[in-house]
Amino acid sequence: MAANLRNVQFVSRNIPNLVFIRRGIQNVKHGHRNFTCRAVSRSSRGVMSALTCSRNTRSSPQQLCVPAGANARTMFIQVQETPNPNSLKFVPGVQVLESGTANFPNSQSAYCSPLARNLFRIDGVTGVMFGPNFITVTKTDDEVDWPVLKPDIFASIMDFFASNIPILTEDQPASDTAIDADDDETVAMIKELLETRIRPTVQEDGGDIIFKGFHDGVVKLKLQGACSSCPSSIVTLKSGIENMMQFYIPDVVAVEQVEDEVDEISKTEFEKLEVKLGETHASDSVETGSSTSTKSV
Repeated sequence: MAANLRNVQFVSRNIPNLVFIRRGIQNVKHGHRNFTCRAVSRSSRGVMSALTCSRNTRSSPQQLCVPAGANARTMFIQVQETPNPNSLKFVPGVQVLESGTANFPNSQSAYCSPLARNLFRIDGVTGVMFGPNFITVTKTDDEVDWPVLKPDIFASIMDFFASNIPILTEDQPASDTAIDADDDETVAMIKELLETRIRPTVQEDGGDIIFKGFHDGVVKLKLQGACSSCPSSIVTLKSGIENMMQFYIPDVVAVEQVEDEVDEISKTEFEKLEVKLGETHASDSVETGSSTSTKSV
């Protein structure tokens, strides 16, 4: 009997505290639950909801590991801030375009891209641009916050790349900086400078710059993506691009930002719509006030 008691005491001394065992089991379950959530879930939006509610939130730039496709392949999507607070740069870790960029300033221009159409279906998205390895999304001014938009944007990007369909359904136009036989020496130098020195820097910020012409010493450029509505775009043109152009090309007198006719029409129609909505809101307020006064009498 005494020998049995000694054996029991020896065994009890070598058994870890049950509290530590319980904690270890909980940690294992927690880690297993996090792993299986990423590997088993078939719903992109469900996974994004879980990620946005996770305690492991990361500051910008963010890097999220999420499943892509039915076979739960892993996709890393990195989010980078741009100089424009209303634009974010999403880097999916795969090739987006073979070369160049594709800009979609409104939903009407996105007819040739399934991914751009899906992104424009998200309330609050006003612009989309594709680069060789990134996607820039622009939202409305202060009407909706990025934490609200990000889950839907992540889901749209993941679902698209899992579908294996082309990102553009039509051929891209020729590059604006391709040197033509009709270009004079100054225009050729401007295009080469844009392509080799200026455009790569602008694309790092989630934007792009398009050459629209050169006349009487003035270089006309169009800003796209994050740069199109950036508050510091004028400073970028004058202090950065114009100074560099004048340094390398003496014939350049100034650099100006221009907009396409389609962009100007869209802007005009949008302003008309805002005025109309304001008038409707004002008339509704007047009717509400008059009805309240009648009831008071």
